[in-house]
Amino acid sequence: MAKKTLIDTPLSELTLRRYEKPENLDDRSLVKKFCLSVGLLQPGDSRDVIVDVLLTLLKAKKAKNELGSSDITGQVIALRKETNLPLLGVAGSNIRRQIKRLRDMFIVEKIRNNYRITEFALLTDTYNEKLVQFLLPSITSRVKEYFEAIDERF
Repeated sequence: MAKKTLIDTPLSELTLRRYEKPENLDDRSLVKKFCLSVGLLQPGDSRDVIVDVLLTLLKAKKAKNELGSSDITGQVIALRKETNLPLLGVAGSNIRRQIKRLRDMFIVEKIRNNYRITEFALLTDTYNEKLVQFLLPSITSRVKEYFEAIDERF
């Protein structure tokens, strides 16, 4: 009988990193440090289009605008040209993948075929309501179960 291979796919995951205080940063650098802090971007990763996707949505939030994925793509391209960054990762399919990653973290929501920062709310509210009260406890309690299982077995 052939043995089935179990793929170790997490049910959910959350990466948190601590950086210096967010002082004296321009808009893009602030959003980039945020993305690094919450695991949306890896340290040293040159593929940082998610920074521009989030920055675009944050700017739209200020005006209470919802954006379609093609609008986001266009604005991301404009942002990258403005800052003399290479146009890497700006294909529509990749922009939609980055939006999905932001949705998975409850930062962005889809309304019909448009996207916005969740309820146009403060990111702090999303952090407290979705991550601290919901996602973090479910992850830490499961990790604790693994600690306990190891302790029982060994």
